[in-house]
Amino acid sequence: MTSVTTKPELSQPTTESNSHLFDDWFDPIESGIRGRVRELIEQMIRGELDAVLSRPRYGRRAQHAAGGDGATGVAGHRHGSRVRTLTGTFGKTEIAVPRARLNTSDGKTKEWRSQSLRAYQRRTLAADALIAGTYLAGTNTRRVRRALRSLFGGAVGKDIVSRVWRKVKSDWDAWNTRSLADEPIVRLILDGTVVRVRLDRKATSISLLVVLGVRRDGQKVLLAIKQMGGESTEAWRTVLDDLIKRGLRRPELLIVDGGTGIESAIAAVWDGVPVQRCTVHKHRNLLAHAPERLREEITADYNDMIYAATREEIETRRKAFIRKWRLKHRAVADSLEEAGDRLFTFTRLPAGQWRSVRTTNAIERLHEEFKRRIKTQTVLPSAATAAMLFWALLASGQINMRKVDGWQTLATNPIDQPIDLAA
Repeated sequence: MTSVTTKPELSQPTTESNSHLFDDWFDPIESGIRGRVRELIEQMIRGELDAVLSRPRYGRRAQHAAGGDGATGVAGHRHGSRVRTLTGTFGKTEIAVPRARLNTSDGKTKEWRSQSLRAYQRRTLAADALIAGTYLAGTNTRRVRRALRSLFGGAVGKDIVSRVWRKVKSDWDAWNTRSLADEPIVRLILDGTVVRVRLDRKATSISLLVVLGVRRDGQKVLLAIKQMGGESTEAWRTVLDDLIKRGLRRPELLIVDGGTGIESAIAAVWDGVPVQRCTVHKHRNLLAHAPERLREEITADYNDMIYAATREEIETRRKAFIRKWRLKHRAVADSLEEAGDRLFTFTRLPAGQWRSVRTTNAIERLHEEFKRRIKTQTVLPSAATAAMLFWALLASGQINMRKVDGWQTLATNPIDQPIDLAA
């Protein structure tokens, strides 16, 4: 007799294998509060309708404020209720929303709409703000659902996050067209960064051109952020022309990264305004002109010059730097001379301002924080999304900007004499 060997049945997954870490963390306080949410919301909406109809539910006459018996007139009539699902920071709940028809002046009726609960509203504004805030904190759309699953009972999916994000766009559009005529801007910091976005179904690099303003009280404020194909003269001219069109006044100082595009654009719109070339960008340029074995020595000489304590010391060390590197590696000396006195405009200001004026670091830090937040997404869904996300990080308070160093002396005019370039 041939024996038959049967295959063992696959074991079914147990309930425990599908459970999550926090599933059994029952909180009687949270449970008790959420249990009352439905009652409180329904009571609030019924009270709103009572005020519109000038009478409570089942009431036929409204009392005068002075206690009279005369009827004030019926504005309409109730006709049942409908069930709505609402998700808030209290979780997901079903509520019965009363319905009513209101009389109109032409003898017809119209459906009453609650002001507290808008038509087709499925989430509270606080819930939308929480979803958007989680996204801005550096979580991509697919991970928001997992992050907020316990709070919303799994009611937040990728499509909801996308819809919430689209609501932010209305504020973004308004910000892009706001008037700048009343902004007391005395200084501008301009710089760009490259991000990867999806364009025509392909990952493409674009430039975000950012303009920070410094108010007279020293507070930094984001003025513009535009997505462009690069940092050409035309691209920067578009950004600057838009600022001027919206009322931005001529600044007293410009701090730039030193790109040829931005230099040409500035000369076209604000010729004669003092310009400070970023000393960090110039340092990178110097190193790019030298072999690796010389970079440490170049850095030491450059820092001794840029971070000298007085204007006179900076002049002396610049001359020494030029003389030394003309002999040792001329390309380095030529690169420094290319910047001219714009690399040392900061020396014309009070020493307390030097730290904040020498570089475009204020924007560089924003770039770094922005890229840290989006690193989970690798490629952003569109170019427009990249600029809007950068703005939203500041507008929502995810990133804060402090006053510039030495703001107490911003009213001091720079001295007229530029640094001596003779070597």
